[in-house]
Amino acid sequence: MLRIDDTITLADWEMTETFTRASGPGGQNVNKVSTAVELRFEAARSPNLPAPVKTRLRRLAGRRWTQDGAVIIRVEDTRSQARNREIARERLAELVRAALAAPKRRIATRPTLGSQRRRIAAKTARGRVKSLRGRVQEDDS
Repeated sequence: MLRIDDTITLADWEMTETFTRASGPGGQNVNKVSTAVELRFEAARSPNLPAPVKTRLRRLAGRRWTQDGAVIIRVEDTRSQARNREIARERLAELVRAALAAPKRRIATRPTLGSQRRRIAAKTARGRVKSLRGRVQEDDS
Protein backbone atom coordinates (compact mmCIF):
# COMPACT_ATOMS: atom_id res chain seq x y z
CA MET A 1 0.00 0.00 0.00
CA LEU A 2 1.12 3.51 -0.82
CA ARG A 3 -0.18 6.30 1.40
CA ILE A 4 -0.73 9.57 -0.46
CA ASP A 5 -2.47 11.62 2.24
CA ASP A 6 -4.92 11.11 5.10
CA THR A 7 -7.80 10.20 2.78
CA ILE A 8 -6.16 8.47 -0.20
CA THR A 9 -4.19 5.23 -0.11
CA LEU A 10 -3.27 3.25 -3.22
CA ALA A 11 -3.66 -0.53 -3.01
CA ASP A 12 -0.93 -2.95 -4.06
CA TRP A 13 -3.05 -4.48 -6.86
CA GLU A 14 -3.12 -1.06 -8.59
CA MET A 15 0.66 -1.02 -8.95
CA THR A 16 2.97 -3.47 -10.69
CA GLU A 17 6.74 -3.28 -10.68
CA THR A 18 9.04 -4.77 -13.29
CA PHE A 19 12.81 -4.79 -12.99
CA THR A 20 15.14 -4.45 -15.95
CA ARG A 21 18.81 -3.78 -16.48
CA ALA A 22 19.68 -0.12 -16.26
CA SER A 23 21.54 1.73 -19.00
CA GLY A 24 24.61 3.87 -18.52
CA PRO A 25 27.74 3.46 -16.36
CA GLY A 26 28.01 0.92 -13.58
CA GLY A 27 30.69 -1.52 -14.68
CA GLN A 28 29.93 -5.24 -14.59
CA ASN A 29 27.03 -4.55 -12.24
CA VAL A 30 25.00 -2.98 -15.05
CA ASN A 31 25.23 -6.14 -17.18
CA LYS A 32 24.32 -8.58 -14.41
CA VAL A 33 21.80 -7.01 -12.04
CA SER A 34 18.30 -5.77 -12.89
CA THR A 35 18.23 -2.56 -10.87
CA ALA A 36 16.02 -0.31 -13.00
CA VAL A 37 12.41 -0.15 -11.83
CA GLU A 38 9.36 0.42 -14.02
CA LEU A 39 6.38 1.20 -11.80
CA ARG A 40 2.99 0.91 -13.52
CA PHE A 41 0.00 2.44 -11.75
CA GLU A 42 -3.46 1.63 -13.13
CA ALA A 43 -4.82 5.16 -12.61
CA ALA A 44 -7.93 4.93 -14.79
CA ARG A 45 -9.16 1.79 -12.98
CA SER A 46 -8.29 3.04 -9.49
CA PRO A 47 -11.34 3.23 -7.19
CA ASN A 48 -9.36 5.38 -4.73
CA LEU A 49 -9.03 8.42 -7.01
CA PRO A 50 -12.00 10.72 -7.78
CA ALA A 51 -12.70 11.53 -11.45
CA PRO A 52 -11.42 15.16 -11.37
CA VAL A 53 -8.15 13.96 -9.80
CA LYS A 54 -7.78 11.38 -12.59
CA THR A 55 -8.20 14.04 -15.29
CA ARG A 56 -5.63 16.32 -13.60
CA LEU A 57 -3.28 13.35 -13.17
CA ARG A 58 -3.60 12.53 -16.87
CA ARG A 59 -2.62 16.11 -17.77
CA LEU A 60 0.29 16.16 -15.29
CA ALA A 61 1.62 12.73 -16.29
CA GLY A 62 1.94 13.75 -19.95
CA ARG A 63 3.68 11.04 -21.99
CA ARG A 64 3.95 8.79 -18.96
CA TRP A 65 0.17 8.18 -19.29
CA THR A 66 -0.55 5.17 -21.53
CA GLN A 67 -3.56 4.66 -23.80
CA ASP A 68 -5.09 2.12 -21.43
CA GLY A 69 -4.99 4.62 -18.54
CA ALA A 70 -1.84 3.65 -16.65
CA VAL A 71 0.95 5.88 -15.39
CA ILE A 72 4.43 4.46 -15.97
CA ILE A 73 7.36 5.74 -13.93
CA ARG A 74 10.84 4.42 -14.78
CA VAL A 75 13.71 4.93 -12.34
CA GLU A 76 17.32 3.91 -12.82
CA ASP A 77 18.98 6.58 -10.69
CA THR A 78 20.93 4.37 -8.28
CA ARG A 79 22.65 0.98 -8.35
CA SER A 80 20.33 -0.30 -5.65
CA GLN A 81 17.08 -1.94 -6.75
CA ALA A 82 15.45 -1.21 -3.38
CA ARG A 83 16.38 2.49 -3.53
CA ASN A 84 15.09 2.77 -7.11
CA ARG A 85 11.81 1.22 -5.93
CA GLU A 86 11.51 3.80 -3.15
CA ILE A 87 12.26 6.66 -5.57
CA ALA A 88 9.61 5.39 -8.04
CA ARG A 89 6.98 5.17 -5.29
CA GLU A 90 7.91 8.66 -4.03
CA ARG A 91 7.60 10.11 -7.54
CA LEU A 92 4.20 8.48 -8.01
CA ALA A 93 3.02 9.84 -4.64
CA GLU A 94 4.24 13.36 -5.56
CA LEU A 95 2.46 13.15 -8.92
CA VAL A 96 -0.83 12.10 -7.29
CA ARG A 97 -0.45 14.80 -4.59
CA ALA A 98 0.03 17.41 -7.32
CA ALA A 99 -3.14 16.15 -9.03
CA LEU A 100 -5.09 16.37 -5.75
CA ALA A 101 -4.65 20.14 -5.54
CA ALA A 102 -7.46 21.79 -7.50
CA PRO A 103 -6.26 24.84 -9.45
CA LYS A 104 -7.58 28.20 -8.26
CA ARG A 105 -10.13 29.84 -10.51
CA ARG A 106 -8.85 33.00 -12.14
CA ILE A 107 -10.76 36.13 -11.23
CA ALA A 108 -10.98 38.52 -14.18
CA THR A 109 -9.77 42.02 -13.31
CA ARG A 110 -9.76 45.28 -15.23
CA PRO A 111 -6.58 47.29 -15.81
CA THR A 112 -6.29 50.36 -13.59
CA LEU A 113 -6.84 53.81 -15.03
CA GLY A 114 -3.21 54.71 -14.30
CA SER A 115 -1.89 51.67 -16.18
CA GLN A 116 -4.13 52.47 -19.16
CA ARG A 117 -2.86 56.08 -19.25
CA ARG A 118 0.78 54.96 -18.96
CA ARG A 119 0.25 52.51 -21.84
CA ILE A 120 -1.28 55.15 -24.11
CA ALA A 121 1.48 57.65 -23.19
CA ALA A 122 4.16 55.08 -24.02
CA LYS A 123 2.48 54.32 -27.37
CA THR A 124 2.30 58.04 -28.20
CA ALA A 125 5.96 58.57 -27.31
CA ARG A 126 6.99 55.56 -29.40
CA GLY A 127 4.92 56.83 -32.35
CA ARG A 128 6.63 60.24 -32.08
CA VAL A 129 10.07 58.55 -32.20
CA LYS A 130 9.06 56.53 -35.25
CA SER A 131 7.62 59.57 -37.07
CA LEU A 132 10.99 61.33 -36.70
CA ARG A 133 12.69 58.51 -38.61
CA GLY A 134 11.35 59.66 -42.00
CA ARG A 135 13.18 61.68 -44.64
CA VAL A 136 14.40 65.10 -43.62
CA GLN A 137 12.77 68.02 -45.45
CA GLU A 138 15.28 70.54 -46.81
CA ASP A 139 14.46 74.19 -46.22
CA ASP A 140 14.88 76.67 -49.14
CA SER A 141 15.72 79.66 -46.91
